Amino acid sequence: MKHTINNNQTQQSITESIKGGLYKLWSFPGGIKLPGNKSQSNHQPITSAKTARQLVIPLTQHIGQAAEPVVQVGDKVLKGQILGHAHGIISAPVHASGSGVVTAIEERPIPHPSGLSALCVVIDTDGYEQWVECTPLISKSEANTADEQSITDLSNEEINSQIADAGIVGLGGALFPSAAKLHTAEKMHTETLIINAAECEPYITCDDVLMRYRPEEVILGILLIKKVVGAKKCLIGIEDNKPEAYKALLNTISGYTHTHKTTHTEPQIEIVPIPARYPAGGEKQLIQVLTGKEVPSRGLPMDIGIICQNVATAAAVYQAVYRGEPLIFRIVTITGGAIKVPQNMEVPIGTPIRDVLTQAGLNKDKIEKVIMGGPMMGFALPSIDIPVTKATNCLLITEKDELATPPPAMPCIRCACCSDSCPMSLLPQQMYWYAKSRELDKLQEYNIFDCIECGCCSYACPSNIPLVQYYRYAKNEISNEAEERNKADLARKRHEFREERLEKAKLTKAEAARLRKKKLAKKKAMDAEKAKQEEAKAASSDDKSDSKADEKSAAEKPDESADLIQEAISRAKIKKAQQQSQRRNTENLTEDQQKQIDEANERRSKNSQTE
Repeated sequence: MKHTINNNQTQQSITESIKGGLYKLWSFPGGIKLPGNKSQSNHQPITSAKTARQLVIPLTQHIGQAAEPVVQVGDKVLKGQILGHAHGIISAPVHASGSGVVTAIEERPIPHPSGLSALCVVIDTDGYEQWVECTPLISKSEANTADEQSITDLSNEEINSQIADAGIVGLGGALFPSAAKLHTAEKMHTETLIINAAECEPYITCDDVLMRYRPEEVILGILLIKKVVGAKKCLIGIEDNKPEAYKALLNTISGYTHTHKTTHTEPQIEIVPIPARYPAGGEKQLIQVLTGKEVPSRGLPMDIGIICQNVATAAAVYQAVYRGEPLIFRIVTITGGAIKVPQNMEVPIGTPIRDVLTQAGLNKDKIEKVIMGGPMMGFALPSIDIPVTKATNCLLITEKDELATPPPAMPCIRCACCSDSCPMSLLPQQMYWYAKSRELDKLQEYNIFDCIECGCCSYACPSNIPLVQYYRYAKNEISNEAEERNKADLARKRHEFREERLEKAKLTKAEAARLRKKKLAKKKAMDAEKAKQEEAKAASSDDKSDSKADEKSAAEKPDESADLIQEAISRAKIKKAQQQSQRRNTENLTEDQQKQIDEANERRSKNSQTE
């Protein structure tokens, strides 16, 4: 590794190394210097919370579509067993964080600024903590001597599938399903992997103690992520107020390199301490500090060949690949003046916050406010009976006057303090006016969605205007309008599609009727022609039959015809002979006889006429 800092360096020497130019750093605009208040909770190792008698596990613990439940009321479940399958590409499965019986699948309140509810699986635990069978990708023997080769032997598909099945999401706060993010980064040929270890917000120390006490998990998880995305280099950005965590990571990397005799001439992982300035832990700010590159407006780090992951996400990847365990625990910082023993506790997801605070030593008489997250970007919880989720990184239980209650807001004096402190180079003052007057189109022109809601502008405002609340309200309004517009467009498209379908069906029906009519007419014509042909054929057959019959008859009776002819000839001869005889007799009559004959003939003729 390219480090000249030995393991005995103090925070001061690290800061001097930064100032001396040992690390090439850039800067980001704005930002503020805040009191850390981290020493209260980072002075002892990670403790483990007891499994509650009842777990309430939301099926929505990530960005995207909620998981679909695969269990039913009355089912017995084991620790680590899947409760809900991922639904869609941007989704993540949810697992049981304790063994027991499913007693309900219903809407329950979840951690949200508005106190919203979501579908949850309720488990009454049995106290046995019986695990489902876990299937790691690397065996225990290989895990004990894990090296680069054991990771290289795994395919990217195997690793990413294991990450997806484990339900791992971004634990830095974004909660984006990690498998989908890594798969996209792999396809986009990511050059640089940046690990966010800054943890810049006051009071929160869960990442700090994770790096101190479990550095091997973090480093091996980083190597797995680096392999999946195909990054050429990896930078760990850590604030200079975490010297113990810096040393732990550096020792782990150095020991890994020495033990496995890596042949790389360039460091696979480089740890870069950065000055502690809020919000240096913001994704875009950290990228700018470490690389000098700026993520384009409304763009993603992948657009410039970079992907960011949190150290806690890297540790969860390690647990999924090397142990086969899904994401069912979360290290949570429990701190504030109303907590007797501020500490970092590994809490089963779904544990009621009341149980967690009780185990940490809650002083009920001192409670003023319960905040999930830090004082800058966190939000007050409406109840402590809601469950811990994958998004819960800190529970800040303040006592009276611990966090100064801002006085009533006064009119804006146009001092530009908000603009000077904005790390995104926005114009908070103008955005405030447009949000207040609900000019949503103007807000989008001023890139309202580039706002990371860090709270620097509200903190710096001398008029105590809650600027971030206005921006959150405006974002919600814009999103709601866009959703309504999308619904209207969808309804319009569905209506147009229906009309088109009905018109098409009507035309199809008319065309079918026309074709049937045409076919029927054609069939009738063909039948008539066929009948005509059959009649002609039948007549022709009859004529031929008669002719043949006549010929046959004539052929059968030749003697009869000859006899008739002979008979006729004989009769003619006889008649001729008679006539000749009569003439001879007539010639022999006398005139008187002849006269009598003529008179008789004349009388016969007159009688005939009279009649």
